[in-house]
Amino acid sequence: QLQLVESGGGLVQPGGSLRLSCPASGSTLDYYTIAWFRLAPGKGREGVSCHRKWDNSKHYGDSVKGRFTVSGDNVKDTVYLQMNSLIPEDTAVYYCAAARAYLDDTACLLDRYFDIWGQGTLVTVSA
Repeated sequence: QLQLVESGGGLVQPGGSLRLSCPASGSTLDYYTIAWFRLAPGKGREGVSCHRKWDNSKHYGDSVKGRFTVSGDNVKDTVYLQMNSLIPEDTAVYYCAAARAYLDDTACLLDRYFDIWGQGTLVTVSA
């Protein structure tokens, strides 16, 4: 059974950077779409980015395009989210999630398609 445990969250000043990690345990990430979601206070869960190991393809939500980069390490079986130029609106609990299917760009940012979730890691952007 695949399990995900995020790490890398913390407090950062506006304009700063963080890198989140999502290593797999119990199974490999082969044949999974991996996505990052975030949940901010008073808001619904938002799809941030997704990564598909089959073809190393990626997709991003509009609010993070050009600032966030998702990548995968096949040796470590880990997906990363590099977050640059952080703004206070990026403050949220960030989750990685897995779906055992190839999800297209629309589906891969919708939480209802994912059934395996990590516990979340808090990112706070504040001066």
